Amino acid sequence: MTKPIPDKAEVALEYPDKFYVGTFEGSSRFEAHLDPAGFTLVLERPGADDVRKSVHMHINFGLFAGILGELAATVGSIPKDDMLHRDQLARAVDALQRALARD
Repeated sequence: MTKPIPDKAEVALEYPDKFYVGTFEGSSRFEAHLDPAGFTLVLERPGADDVRKSVHMHINFGLFAGILGELAATVGSIPKDDMLHRDQLARAVDALQRALARD
C-alpha cells in the first residue's frame, strides 16, 4: 500500500552513456516494507505518460545496517536547531527498534 511522500526525495542514476534524475514530492507516493532478505522501497510519481515515473529498490539487511551506521556517524550534519527533522528521525528509529525487540 502506498502512502503520500511527506517530504521530498531526489534520485539520480548514472550510466556511461545516460544520466537520469528525478524528484518525488507533492503528489508522489512511496511504499516501504521488509521481507526475509532486506527491504523494498518504491517511489512513484503518478500522472500522464510524460510525467509518470517510479523507482524500485531492494536493499539487503547487511547493506541497510551499514547505511544506518553511516547515517548515525554523520548525524551532526543536521543543524541542532532543526528539531522537526531530528524529532522525525528519532521517532522513526525508536519505532524500528521497538518493533525489532518485539518480534
